[in-house]
Amino acid sequence: MREVLAQAAFQLFLERGFERTTVDDIVARAGVGRRSFFRYFPSKEDVVFPDHERCLAEMTEFLAAVDDGDPVGAVCDAARIVLRMYAADPEFSVQRYRLTREVPGLRTYELSVVRRYEQTLAGHLRGRFGADGDGELRAEVIAASVVAAHNNGLRLWLRSGGAGDPEAAVDHALDLVRDVWGRPAEPSPPLGEPVPAGGITTGSGDNEVIVMVAAKGTPMWRVVQQVEAAVGES
Repeated sequence: MREVLAQAAFQLFLERGFERTTVDDIVARAGVGRRSFFRYFPSKEDVVFPDHERCLAEMTEFLAAVDDGDPVGAVCDAARIVLRMYAADPEFSVQRYRLTREVPGLRTYELSVVRRYEQTLAGHLRGRFGADGDGELRAEVIAASVVAAHNNGLRLWLRSGGAGDPEAAVDHALDLVRDVWGRPAEPSPPLGEPVPAGGITTGSGDNEVIVMVAAKGTPMWRVVQQVEAAVGES
């Protein structure tokens, strides 16, 4: 019944437009009563996203059972559940994408749905990293990165009209997230703390030279900060 109502709604949205289609129009096209509609969908906006509740439940179940040895990889794999949902019905997914671009209210609703996915991923990561110190920050940033990467690849496919393999662009984007966030976090020394011995050495005299040694992956702002500190001390 959920699928019947969704199909009837989209037929009407394409024929009349979203704003001009009422719930009464949808149930008449589907051949059911209003009570049947509201049993499955709280509002007309919800019928545009009939599969997200199921997908969110599947993602939650997946994360609850996954091995925590690779938490970043786990949330990337969880995001692919959403991709498979879209790829299962390309025609419907493309129609929905175009509709949400045309109706501002649906775009706002879609953003709220995306935020629920992001919160689910962040919740899993907080359980892995902890809620103290940078643990919560890492969880929020990584979850946002996963969602942004997934949506970037997905929308490339949707804008193409559903042509080709949607997994290629999404996999590429998620691999980038894993490359950036997949390695363990290294604690940063507090601002102003002396650099460990061997990090920076200075010469003397008029032709003073500063040699900076930093671990691979050290943020550029940290390198500049340490060099500036060494220049000030010398």
